[in-house]
Amino acid sequence: MTPQFGPEFQRDLAELLAWRRDVRHFRSDPLEEGVVAELLETAQLAPSVGNSQPWRFVRIRSAQQREALAAHADAEIARAGAVMAEDRRSAYAALKLHGMREAPELIAVFCDDETPIGGRLGAATMPETRGFSVVLAIHTLWLAARARGLGLGWVSVVEPGYVSTLLDVPQDWRLIALLCLGHPLEPDHVPELERRGWQARLDWRAQVSER
Repeated sequence: MTPQFGPEFQRDLAELLAWRRDVRHFRSDPLEEGVVAELLETAQLAPSVGNSQPWRFVRIRSAQQREALAAHADAEIARAGAVMAEDRRSAYAALKLHGMREAPELIAVFCDDETPIGGRLGAATMPETRGFSVVLAIHTLWLAARARGLGLGWVSVVEPGYVSTLLDVPQDWRLIALLCLGHPLEPDHVPELERRGWQARLDWRAQVSER
């Protein structure tokens, strides 16, 4: 029987999307292994070009690798801030851009660009759709985590080649995201960058046009 998603579910879904925030402040208490497994299983429900399922999740369990990634991100943050205009530099310095030292789970997500699964259907003309498929899996994981009261943060202040080398993944794997997962320290439905005066969300009407 096809499920029916009524008005109450639609309201809950809208609220879930509103509370799906990029979290940088985490509690350090560990997550149950079963919870992590269920979230990663749910992520596999995401759509993918040609049903290629090109996502590859790497759970980083080594304390040494975690610290190396955190230190690398800190160096990249400092390097980016050094070339900013002075009026932006202090606001940038006040931002927390990753929670890799606190979050109980650190997950690198890669795209297997050479996967034979799916027979290149849809990706022969637009190979970038494999990467888009991985992003959809990440978003699916994000919503599933938020529905359980968990937070997820996407760390983009890392150099992909450094991460791939450190984790010793196959050469055909391309880094899409480095994710922090855990209980948020202070849940909020307002994006942190908006709360801290960096950038407000745009009115959706300004981003829609007709031709």
